[in-house]
Amino acid sequence: MPEALQVHAIDGVAVALRPLAAGAIVQVGSTSVTLKDDIGQGHKFAVQPHAVGDAVVKYGLPIGRATRAIVAGEHVHTHNLATALQGEVAYAPPASNGVAASPAASGPQWLGYRRADGRAATRNEIWILPTVGCVGLTAEQIARAAEVRHAALIADGRIDGILAFAHPHGCSQLGDDLGGTRALLAGLAANPNAAGVLLLGLGCESNQMADLLAAIPEAARTKVRTLSSQGAGDELAEAAVLVDDLVAQAATAQREPLPFGALTVGLKCGGSDGFSGLTANPLLGRFSEALAAAGGTPVLTEIPEIFGAEHALLDRAVDTATFEAGAALVNNFKRYYLDQGLPVSENPSPGNIAGGITTLEEKSAGAVQKAGTAPLCAVLAYGDQAVGPGLALLEAPGNDAVSSTALTAAGATLVLFTTGRGTPLGFPAPTVKVASNRTLAQTKPHWIDFDASRVLDEGRDAADSAFLDTLLAIASGRKTAAERAGQRAIAIWKKGVTL
Repeated sequence: MPEALQVHAIDGVAVALRPLAAGAIVQVGSTSVTLKDDIGQGHKFAVQPHAVGDAVVKYGLPIGRATRAIVAGEHVHTHNLATALQGEVAYAPPASNGVAASPAASGPQWLGYRRADGRAATRNEIWILPTVGCVGLTAEQIARAAEVRHAALIADGRIDGILAFAHPHGCSQLGDDLGGTRALLAGLAANPNAAGVLLLGLGCESNQMADLLAAIPEAARTKVRTLSSQGAGDELAEAAVLVDDLVAQAATAQREPLPFGALTVGLKCGGSDGFSGLTANPLLGRFSEALAAAGGTPVLTEIPEIFGAEHALLDRAVDTATFEAGAALVNNFKRYYLDQGLPVSENPSPGNIAGGITTLEEKSAGAVQKAGTAPLCAVLAYGDQAVGPGLALLEAPGNDAVSSTALTAAGATLVLFTTGRGTPLGFPAPTVKVASNRTLAQTKPHWIDFDASRVLDEGRDAADSAFLDTLLAIASGRKTAAERAGQRAIAIWKKGVTL
């Protein structure tokens, strides 16, 4: 493994692949650089001088401006580099009329469930979704009891689990805020991985059952049962009957060979470090390109974490309408920040900074690599369903739980989650944790499903092949680390006032 990596030929910085000491002479391409400072793993050092105000370039994109003169070999971080992001941008579409979507290509098969609406599932589960936080604990109680009753079916693999997803919302909400909760829950109910769904209500909540049912796509309603706790006698007994009926129906489903392009996959990063944009995110990008080319659907979100790198996505829009929808989504999210009196650059997190990421532009330039170079085919509002092939851009914030839940509600049956710092949490769709560095993969094997640092030793082709094998095995039923640990949760984006 080399000591440092310059990602793009025009970059003014390189990244240390291991801790480097001041005074070391480091070869970066054809240039030898004498380090002026100690450089931590994942951190940047200059490979050319920068004057005050100069753009600092990484990934071939500007990641901020020098706040003081920087000499070659000097550590580049928060002490001498700052964001150049401000507010909304007047985006101009590229000169061409759009990027053509890739024609469908063949790909490997996997074993999944083909649902009645034609969509493909990676899991065969029963989900209990409370309409309101007041019955969240009741939902969990119902799920635990049902798993005991149906332990034999779960052990035999006839069903993959019975899960409740509690949340604190659904009442004391108004307008668009209530609408977002309803749309999110409706999307979860429609996810193909849920072979059957029990919507558990209280009765008096703002998120009324009839309105929630109406928000669920019609093709998915046949698998949904409802129960109002206030209207029931013994709600636990009545829920058990409904769940048992759903289990009996789900247990008849069988896995069958399905095409690669039947997958809908969410793309997410969290706890990023200086390696995330070098190993893990590009690995997802190459996978996303292959999936989109096969007619599948990669879904990218975390809109605030593409600020500063959005042109890399928007310029790949397949038509003007998609470009304009994407540009409006980015600007509307910036306005969301500005209306709260907050800067649009209120990122990266303390953990990101410790890992070597300095500015939001740098974080964004690394994050958008999860989509590779796939053409942008659709722009989705929060709670919307991804219905066509090709890359989709989904409205949701950067928060891990909120955005991963939104990806599941959009129809993702796998969520690919890259991380340099690590996190144990998983979400309704099987959440594949991809480590950006070897240290994390080795110290947290109970969190991590794949070590993307393999690309530095084994090369892209070998790492890509191993990653694809891992994903196809998980899609075909192998449990992720988060599933084995029982780490499954949802979070809903709360934007409005609470009554």
